[in-house]
Amino acid sequence: MAKYIHELPNWPRFQWDSDGLAKQLAAVRLRQGRLIGRMQALGFRLQQEAVLTTLTEDVLKSSEIEGEILDKIQVRSSIARRLGIDIGALPPADRNVEGVVEMMLDATQNFDSKLTDERLFGWHASLFPTGRSGMSKIIVGAWRDDKSGPMRVVSGALGREKVHYQAPAAGRLDAEMKSFLEWFNTEDNSDPVIKAALAHLWFVTIHPFDDGNGRIARAIADMSLARSEDSSQRFYSMSAQIRVERKAYYDMLEATQKGELDITPWLEWFLGCLDRAFDGAEKTLAAVFRKADFWKKHAAAKINHRQRDILNRLLDGFEGKLTSSKWALIENCSPDTALRDIQDLVDQGILAKDERGGRSTSYSLTNI
Repeated sequence: MAKYIHELPNWPRFQWDSDGLAKQLAAVRLRQGRLIGRMQALGFRLQQEAVLTTLTEDVLKSSEIEGEILDKIQVRSSIARRLGIDIGALPPADRNVEGVVEMMLDATQNFDSKLTDERLFGWHASLFPTGRSGMSKIIVGAWRDDKSGPMRVVSGALGREKVHYQAPAAGRLDAEMKSFLEWFNTEDNSDPVIKAALAHLWFVTIHPFDDGNGRIARAIADMSLARSEDSSQRFYSMSAQIRVERKAYYDMLEATQKGELDITPWLEWFLGCLDRAFDGAEKTLAAVFRKADFWKKHAAAKINHRQRDILNRLLDGFEGKLTSSKWALIENCSPDTALRDIQDLVDQGILAKDERGGRSTSYSLTNI
C-alpha cells in the first residue's frame, strides 16, 4: 500500500473540486485585483517603495521558514541595487543574501521566461554559493542522489527522529522534473493562482535538491502568481504569511503528501493563506499608504524640493527631533533658508511647532 502520494498509481494526476473552490477562488482573485489596482493608482516612486518593501519581506520570511535569519538592511540594499532604486548609501551584502535575492528577483522579474532545469540549477547554486548547507557539503546545481540514503524530511533529536516525508528515489528525478517542467511551461485552462498552489506542492513533493527545496518551491509559486497578474511588481508576500502559519503549512504539506491525489484541502488552505497575505500587505505597506494619503491631501500645496525631501523623511520615520539646524545640515542650505522653509510649512498647516520651545524648537507633521 502506498504511503506517500508520489507512490500512487496515477501520480501526478492531481484532482480537486473545482466547483467547491470556485467561490473561494473568485473572492481571492477579487482581492488580488483590488490590491493591484490600488497600488497602480500610486505614483511611480511610491510603487517602487512598495515593491522594495514587499520583496524585502518576501526574501526575509522565506528564509525564516527554513530557520535562516538574514540581515534586513543587507537584503533591502541588495534588492534596491538590483532594481536600480535609490535609497542612499548601500551597504554590501553577504554572498548568501545576494544569492537568495538573485533567485527571488529572477523568479518574479522574469516571470514570463521559461522555467528550465538549468534555471533551477542556477537558483540552487545561488542559494548555496559555498557548496555547503551549514556544515554539510551538498550537491549544488544538480539533482540530488541517494548515496547517503533516501531523501527524508525528519524532526526530533538524533535517535528519536520522526519521518514526516520520504521523497521519490533519485533515479526518478529526471523523469519527474521533466514532467513537472513541461506542465509548468504549458498554458492550460487552470487559473494561474491554482497553478501556483499546484506548482508549490508538486515541486516540494519531488524534492529534487539536497536542500533549498522549500525556498525554490515558494519562488516558483511567486513566479506563477506574477503570471496571474502579468506583472513583475510584487505588493504582497505569500512567504510572509506562510511564515506566520508555519506549523499549519508543514502540517498541511505532510497530510497532503501522505494522502490521495484529490488535493482539494491543500488548495483550500493555499487560497486561504493567500487571502490572509493580502491582509498582511495592508500592514506591511501601511507606511506607503500613509505617505500616499498625505501627498494626496497636500496635492495643491506649494512645496519646494527641500521641503518635499524633509517631509518624505518624516513620513519614513525621522530619527530624533526635526530642528532648523538639522534641516540646514540635511539640505545643505543656510539656517535662514531652513527657517523660511519650515515657517512656510507651518503657515500651510503641514508642520507644527512642538510644545517645547526656545533653542531646542522642533517641528512635527500635523494630522497624520
